Amino acid sequence: MSDDRTTAPLSGEDLETWAALATVLEWLPPALDAQLQRDAELTHFEYGVLYALAGAPDHTLRMSVLAGYANSSLSRLSRAAARLETRGWLQRSTDPADGRYTLAHLTEEGARKVDQATPGHVATVRRLVLDPLTSAQARQLREISRRILASIRDEGGWTPPA
Repeated sequence: MSDDRTTAPLSGEDLETWAALATVLEWLPPALDAQLQRDAELTHFEYGVLYALAGAPDHTLRMSVLAGYANSSLSRLSRAAARLETRGWLQRSTDPADGRYTLAHLTEEGARKVDQATPGHVATVRRLVLDPLTSAQARQLREISRRILASIRDEGGWTPPA
C-alpha cells in the first residue's frame, strides 16, 4: 500500500521548497564555473580536485578517493586529471603500495594555481551563498545539507580537515 504523502504530486510549501532548492542546484554550479573559468581558467570540478589534493597529506590521493569526494566516475575524473596534467598542475603515478591504484599528486605549479584561484572563489562563495544568510541560517543550511546528504548516501562526502 502506498503512502499518499510520498506519491501525491508536490504542492504548496513542499513544492515551493523543492522549487527553491532545485533552482539553486541549477543556478549555482554555472555561477561558480563562470568565476573560476574567467579568473583561473578552471572549472569548479577541476578546482575541487586541486583543492582536495592541496589539503591531502603530501598533496597526494588515490584517484578512487578523489572520485568519491567529487561524486565522479573514474572516467570523468581521469579526463579532468589529464587536462590538469597537461597544464602541469597534477601528476599521476602508480601507487607503490598497491599497483592496482593510481595516485594523483598536486605539483608545485598546481599548488600555486590553487593559491591563485582560491581568493576569487572564496569571494564568490561568500557573495552568492554565505553573505545573504545570517549566522543562524548558515548553521541551519549546514545541518540541512548534512541531512540531505545522509539521505542520499551512507558514507559522508568530503569534509574540511579538522
